[in-house]
Amino acid sequence: MKDEKTEDQILDAAEKVFQRKGMDGARMQEIANEAGINKAMLHYYYRSKRFLFEAVFSKAFSLIAPEINRVINEDIPLFEKIRKFTHSYIDFIQKHPYLPNFIIQELNRDQDFMNVLQKKKGFPDFRNFRSQVEQEVHEGNIRPIKAEQLFIHLLSLNIFPFLAAPLFKGFLNIDDNCYKELMEERKEEITNMIINYLEIKE
Repeated sequence: MKDEKTEDQILDAAEKVFQRKGMDGARMQEIANEAGINKAMLHYYYRSKRFLFEAVFSKAFSLIAPEINRVINEDIPLFEKIRKFTHSYIDFIQKHPYLPNFIIQELNRDQDFMNVLQKKKGFPDFRNFRSQVEQEVHEGNIRPIKAEQLFIHLLSLNIFPFLAAPLFKGFLNIDDNCYKELMEERKEEITNMIINYLEIKE
């Protein structure tokens, strides 16, 4: 019988190796070494690197997708939702800084895997957000904008600073602590930027 503690140990080890090497560069022996087990036991739990990678990827995606889904479907005003999304997302990624790069890199490598993820419980459901934005536009509360464009603005402004963190730290000549402070400031910067863009000025 498979032991849950050993399986968690394997997934944690694989996560570290996949972060460093990616799917193509990782080796099962390296993962076994990281987990402190032999290769035969690793294959007993996961018979191929592909199955192991999918388990690690699903675990990573399952951390972030429900959080996004929860906020965009919450029954709150649109501007409050934008603020809450930005604050929640940045707080979450500060705790899991590897996730955006890991997920986007591997989705670009294997775009078909998105079809698998879309069937999983907790995958973000965009329909309520679309309806809310369309209603706000129809009632003249915000400037005309497609919900898809607004969501892309919202997600990209939050994601990119974490994807490009080493580049920004180099350009700005700052350390990790200073960059973390900048990310805290971005909660309001992003929120205000988007809301100011959407607001209809008298």
